[in-house]
Amino acid sequence: MASREFRTISPAQAAVVEQHLLEYPVKLGSLAKALDVDIKVSSMGTGLSGQVAREGDRYVIRVNRNEARERQRFTIGHELSHFLLHKDVIDASPNGITDNVLYRSGAPERIEYEANRLAADLVMPMPLVEKKLREDFGGIITEATIESLADSFEVSKAAMEIRLSTFVEA
Repeated sequence: MASREFRTISPAQAAVVEQHLLEYPVKLGSLAKALDVDIKVSSMGTGLSGQVAREGDRYVIRVNRNEARERQRFTIGHELSHFLLHKDVIDASPNGITDNVLYRSGAPERIEYEANRLAADLVMPMPLVEKKLREDFGGIITEATIESLADSFEVSKAAMEIRLSTFVEA
């Protein structure tokens, strides 16, 4: 089931997003391109993970090149989520939204929680996670299951643990 944040994005954007959530790992670069957002891997200050800002008529996500690939993927999902949910906040600041390693930006906590929940939908779509969990592991969650799923979705083990914390065997 998608987060409430996913259900708040425009129908047109939701249709674009849904087209990219059919296989794992989700191709975040293709999703960003389809949303007309540029991604740049950049050298960022210590403790900074990512940024989304408007540059002229374009939106640009910057992700810290010094972080692990799995971390970069979640950061891209997080910044895409800000783009989908919080354009007004991005547009209100000349520097957009810059997130530190704890995904804190100085914006209200609610905004960061919303971006994290939608990022989980983008990077680890629950229908795909559940399908793989049932088919490959019989729905049983172990440390090995978590590690394998994290590898398949190209996310950290911690991110997958959090995602699976909402899984309920039907």
